[in-house]
Amino acid sequence: MNYIQTAENAARKAGRILLDNLGKIKRIELKAKNSLLTEVDVMCEEAIVEVVNMHFPEHDLIAEEGSEILNNSEFKWIIDPLDGTMNYAHGYPFFSVSIAVEQFGSVIAGVVYDPVMDEMFSAEKSTGAKLNGESIYVSQTVGLQESLLATGFLHEDERLVERNLKHFSDFIFRARGVRRDGSAALDLAYVACGRYDGFWELGLHPWDMAAGSFIVKEAGGSVTNVSGGEFTHYRGEVVASNGEIHEQMIEILNP
Repeated sequence: MNYIQTAENAARKAGRILLDNLGKIKRIELKAKNSLLTEVDVMCEEAIVEVVNMHFPEHDLIAEEGSEILNNSEFKWIIDPLDGTMNYAHGYPFFSVSIAVEQFGSVIAGVVYDPVMDEMFSAEKSTGAKLNGESIYVSQTVGLQESLLATGFLHEDERLVERNLKHFSDFIFRARGVRRDGSAALDLAYVACGRYDGFWELGLHPWDMAAGSFIVKEAGGSVTNVSGGEFTHYRGEVVASNGEIHEQMIEILNP
């Protein structure tokens, strides 16, 4: 079984757990300010790790809720079992499962799965991006004033919140619209399929954006850091777009 098949199977297994337990949360823990953990996060992570270990036990693995396997492998799986826990805990149907595979530090495969819509966004290196098996591409919007953008806020760091509020305000007056949906992985997938023209966020973790940013690239989009420089999912910030409006976004983010 190849990486994409394994990732998709693992994501669907977690997705079934999410749907089965939606609206039935019994325990919510506070990891940090406005950062939640439910028993379902843990259940999904365990299910994904089990699938990955079954097929690739020699690979390294890191996941949001603490699972870690270190075999000094050239391959690493980066897993977010539930991206959008706040939404999920409140019954708001916008959340996803994100799984990426690295080789020597570069992502070579990734999936973002939305179980509510049963939409599987996927990509493999140099083969393009897909949604439920069909090729997808970024939008063709050329002007920021015609663009629909998305962002998110990391509430654990008040300085980042204040910084991004300024960005949000600037974009509100320049773009057609700005959304804040609460799942960075799914926001990135929406850029990849053209539903959003651009996305930016600060204070993210590798599992939030490793798969989604890769899918954007394979869909023909642009991904950089906030300054417009080289992107890495280990740095904690991302600007993703259809490429046409990228420089316009960078200019607003760096006045």
